[in-house]
Amino acid sequence: MSMHRKTYTLTEQQDGWVETQVENGHFGNDSECILGLVLKDKQAKERFAMLRQALVEGESSGVPKPLNILAIKAVGGAVIGVQ
Repeated sequence: MSMHRKTYTLTEQQDGWVETQVENGHFGNDSECILGLVLKDKQAKERFAMLRQALVEGESSGVPKPLNILAIKAVGGAVIGVQ
């Protein structure tokens, strides 16, 4: 993967936030913080796209059936070992 050097201008408040993240040990340096934000945004957009696709699939899956909350609770209880 090729790397590209970029220069960004931050407000004083934004720079302070980045510095705080580094000082608190969340990132090793400013660049890691910015790269972390880019990755987090990318992952959020991917999750949103997956959710949107699931909703489209659900809407096109046919006529909905009535919700049986007792059956859902029974399955959920079995999964976590509670009856």
